[in-house]
Amino acid sequence: MKRIAMLALCAALLPCAAFAQKPPDSTEAQKPPLLSSAIIAALDQELSGEAAKRNLEGITREHRVRGSRGFRTAAELVLERARAYGLSDAQILEFPADGKTIYGTQKSRLAWDADFAELWELRQQGSAWTPAVRIASWEAMPVSLAEDSESGDVTADLVDVGEGTHEPDYAGKDVRRKLVLVAAQPGAVQHLAIGAHGAAGIVSYAQNQRSAWSGEDENLVRWGHLESFGGDKTFAFMLSLKTARALRDRLARGEQIRMHAVVKAGQHPGVLSVVTATIPGADPKLRDEEIAYSCHLDHQRPGANDNASGCVAILEVARTVQKLINEGKLARPARTLRFIWPPEIEGTTTLLNAKPEFARRIRAVVHMDMVGGGPVTKATFHVTRGPASLPSFVYDIGAAFGEFVNKESEQYAGTGEALYPFVDPEGGKEPLHAQMVEYSMGSDHDVYEEGAFRIPAIYMNDEPDRYIHTNGDVAANIDPTKLKRAAFIGAASGYFLARMATTDTPEVVHIVERASLLRLVTSLQREEPLAHHEAMIFGALGEDYERAVFDSIANFAPLDDVTRTENKRFAGARESLALRPPLGDFDGIEVPEDTFVFARTGSAKGPMAVFGYDYLTDHYGADRTAKLALLSYQGLRGSGSEYAYEALNFVDGKRTVENIAVCLSAEYGPVPVGTVAEYLKALESIGVLRRVQ
Repeated sequence: MKRIAMLALCAALLPCAAFAQKPPDSTEAQKPPLLSSAIIAALDQELSGEAAKRNLEGITREHRVRGSRGFRTAAELVLERARAYGLSDAQILEFPADGKTIYGTQKSRLAWDADFAELWELRQQGSAWTPAVRIASWEAMPVSLAEDSESGDVTADLVDVGEGTHEPDYAGKDVRRKLVLVAAQPGAVQHLAIGAHGAAGIVSYAQNQRSAWSGEDENLVRWGHLESFGGDKTFAFMLSLKTARALRDRLARGEQIRMHAVVKAGQHPGVLSVVTATIPGADPKLRDEEIAYSCHLDHQRPGANDNASGCVAILEVARTVQKLINEGKLARPARTLRFIWPPEIEGTTTLLNAKPEFARRIRAVVHMDMVGGGPVTKATFHVTRGPASLPSFVYDIGAAFGEFVNKESEQYAGTGEALYPFVDPEGGKEPLHAQMVEYSMGSDHDVYEEGAFRIPAIYMNDEPDRYIHTNGDVAANIDPTKLKRAAFIGAASGYFLARMATTDTPEVVHIVERASLLRLVTSLQREEPLAHHEAMIFGALGEDYERAVFDSIANFAPLDDVTRTENKRFAGARESLALRPPLGDFDGIEVPEDTFVFARTGSAKGPMAVFGYDYLTDHYGADRTAKLALLSYQGLRGSGSEYAYEALNFVDGKRTVENIAVCLSAEYGPVPVGTVAEYLKALESIGVLRRVQ
């Protein structure tokens, strides 16, 4: 059967596993998924994007670097709000940030604070040089000082070294005791500029992440970072592209530019703070199980969409659900709802390792990182699944509510009427157009879903955002309606999972089977240069994944024999559509000599690479790590960091190395088995893995 015929069959079957499609004004078409109309209406009426934005405006006043005074102030603001909203167990957990303590795969970074920083251009008057133009100021714009800068007081000439990351950039240039002007991030040049060539400090105009809008706004200043560990300590100032171009032009004409830099800042022993609070569950047998709401509180000032938006969205979920419970409009859920505001990735890694009871209790996560970007940010909103290594129905729950908001918001935008418009009085009225997408890395959900913890997460985020990590990420760009819609998807998903019972399984299975067919369509649409046996193997892996997604429902509510039997029939029909019969031991694939099996040792829980610290590099060595082919591998749908993350996640004490390579190939595109084996052997050599066969 040709591909187009298979797709047609899938399309024909979709209505069997989906809600009936009726005209937009049909009341049946607007029946919400999983929760009653009364619950949906109560959430829609109570959730306030404007209330969330007011909290956001308070958070964005602080420069929220981990362990800093600004972060602590923001944490105390969140704590005060959580207590005012009536949440239980509201507290700030503290963990030593001493540069030594290891939390799983995270070495704690020293806290960092800045008291003062200014960069002045000097002008010569006679034999003296006097301040003429202030180029950068910590007080006015904290992002102008790179994180982890150390104190210094330097008067020196400025030297342009281009990118600054390669030895030829310094050829023929005397930078000793000078300030170097560089295009790269400060941390990427400090060992070469400071350590090798003796520069006195760094002035960077590093640009933002690549997008269609990169470089359009020459006034943006990007958040800069120096290395948190190691030597060659220094300071670095961050400039806009417009300011840097003017300086470069003057230097190219042979003009001498002398500057005076004063910095009072540095790392110091401190604490890493994590705010947490709960809405306790009602069922004595289930209240120890938790559905967590996650975000990250740290970021440069203002850091509005990234990530004050996620912080205030889950705070608004907490306020709304607690208030509706108090008013009797919502029943207290059986499981506990937990809300967590940590520093990004390192805070979550620290929490789950230092407080293992959190990892044991949390059954699922709703993670929000950048959820409020208005039209000016050019952001597209995503509701994201977990990785292939962690099949779960939980992702389909988030997608069901995301699709529901899409439908309602589009109807409201087009007609001015909808049962649930999800619009804030001070926000926009355009459709949400959320995309339901496959797994992507880059935030705290990576920690929860990592193979040591295996906690499924619904990840909501804006991507791209033209102002991310710059001084342009301001509160004015945040849309209250967008905040409300993100909060609703999160509130509905988490509340349903917290109350899910056996009576809910028929509709959950209905949603999962519909989503399964949609994934099959996506798989069949991929045009990849695969041999016949490879296509059969990948198809079989897809069927294994879908079976695991269905089985995961039983983690929340029992599945009876009738439901299991009916799903087997459904799976058989789906399998026949794919024309890829299941394979017991991957028949037909060429198996290399490396047929061994690895298991986790439990000594290092968390991703290998986290902010400011790389566990693999620290234990295996920088030179040896750089030679691992998997870390720089580029596949059809993934890059080295994604392959490496999932390679470790697939390790379960049962899969052979070639099986893991096949799984990775199905997820991100073909990868050599030897490349995967080399990486896993490296992890074995540092004690992360042990060979069991």
